[in-house]
Amino acid sequence: MSKELEARLDAIESRFAIDALIANYAEAFDTMNEALLATLWHPDSRLLLGANGNAEGLDAILAQARVNMKRMPHMHHWMANSIITLDGDNGHGLVAADCLFYDVEKGPLQVSGQYKDIYQRRDGRWAFQQRIFEMHFATPLQNWTPIMGTERFGRPL
Repeated sequence: MSKELEARLDAIESRFAIDALIANYAEAFDTMNEALLATLWHPDSRLLLGANGNAEGLDAILAQARVNMKRMPHMHHWMANSIITLDGDNGHGLVAADCLFYDVEKGPLQVSGQYKDIYQRRDGRWAFQQRIFEMHFATPLQNWTPIMGTERFGRPL
């Protein structure tokens, strides 16, 4: 296989791996799956969520995630419009997010913003090196109540 073809194949595989990171981040929070969340980072990674907590290092990221999962036991992240650039074992991304959260103190919220990501491949594995969330808005959804489905936000079926 030519060097050019190898480089093109690596770029495609890397892009798929990074797309999977982004999707698995949403899945981990939305399903409260700490084991999955732990696979998305390097030991020295940073997750900077601003008002929802900042953490440096895998243990701190998981501890902050537990706090957020307790405070918001229902989360739904929709990630879109990923703009990803790659340079060898390093990458950068901008990822739009629209989220629906149920905060135990504030009630239902719609949150919109953008993640600014740094990805890094170490020992053949892509992971977030840094993920910063820039919130565009958080809007309370007054009188918003699910009427069907598996998630009733603490209301009886």
